[in-house]
Amino acid sequence: MMRTPYDEIEPYTTKDGSIIRELIHPTRHGNRNQSLAEAIIPVGSKTLLHRHRQTEELYHITAGSGAMVVGDEQFSVAVGDTICITPRTPHQITNTGAIPLKILCCCSPAYSHEDTELL
Repeated sequence: MMRTPYDEIEPYTTKDGSIIRELIHPTRHGNRNQSLAEAIIPVGSKTLLHRHRQTEELYHITAGSGAMVVGDEQFSVAVGDTICITPRTPHQITNTGAIPLKILCCCSPAYSHEDTELL
């Protein structure tokens, strides 16, 4: 069984500027093909516009609200929304709400700084 208690996961800042907790990742937990992280975007902040060469990402909004750019599309996001970001697609998310924007991010293959290209 692979289990990662939330309180034992140290947050860090990713290349795009979001605060991340790697809930499960192959380099730390022994799973193989994907990663799951919680991203936090503070009030008034946004990630840098970026894309991933290989990784497909799923964002699931768990708290707050924001504005999302995916390719040529721009739209609002709120709790319960799920967004699929295909490889090589530029994307960015802005916290437009009054509380931290929290997102579950599932990546396959697993997230890596090397696969992230800032635009």
